Amino acid sequence: MSLEVTFLGTGSAYPGTARGAAALALRRHGDCWLFDCGEGTQTQLMRSHLRAARITKIFITHLHGDHFFGLPGLLCTLSLQRGPEPSKAPVDIYGPVGLRSFLWRSLELSHSQLLFPCAVHELLPTPDQCPAGEFRDFSGWDTGEAAPQSFPGRILHLDPGEDSYLLLEDEQLVLRAFRLFHRVPSFGFVLEEKPRPGKLDVQRLKELG
Repeated sequence: MSLEVTFLGTGSAYPGTARGAAALALRRHGDCWLFDCGEGTQTQLMRSHLRAARITKIFITHLHGDHFFGLPGLLCTLSLQRGPEPSKAPVDIYGPVGLRSFLWRSLELSHSQLLFPCAVHELLPTPDQCPAGEFRDFSGWDTGEAAPQSFPGRILHLDPGEDSYLLLEDEQLVLRAFRLFHRVPSFGFVLEEKPRPGKLDVQRLKELG
C-alpha cells in the first residue's frame, strides 16, 4: 500500500507568514485524505503538488478554529472546481459533534451551495475528554426545521471494547479515532495497515528441499 504524507500547516493557534494553520494531507491510491483544515489550507494545497479535487475524505481533530476554520472555504472552492457530480461518491467529513451544524450554518448564512454530495459523520465525545466544566453538548443543535436540509451522515459512538471509534475499513486498512484530552474534546486518528500474507510456491520449496 502506497502512502504519502504532506504537511500543509503546522502552526499553532494562528497562521504565520511561513507556516500555515494545522492541516495534513495523506495521499493513497490517487485519493487525498485531509486531516484538519485550518485557515489558508486551500492556499497551501495550491502551493503543493497535491490536487484539491482529489480530496475524498476530511478528518477534523477538534473544534478549535485553527483546526477547521478553513473548511467552509475549501468546500466552496471544491464545488467551483468540480461542478455538479450527483452520481459521484460523497466527500466524507469526520469530526466531533457540532461540526455538521457549523458547516450547515456557515454555508447557509453565506448563501453558498455545494454542487457535489457531501456527508458529515460526527463522533460523540465523552465528558472526560476535557477539563471539568468545559464540556458542552452540541448533539441537539441539528434538530428542528433545518435538520432535513442539513448534511447526511452518521453519529459514531465509542466502542467500549476497543476504546475507539471505527471510521472505515477495507481490505487493506482500518481507520479508527481515539479520544484525546484537550481544552475541548479532541480525537486522534490511527490508520493501521492490515497484514499482507506472502505467497509461497510450495512445490518449488519442496524441490529446493
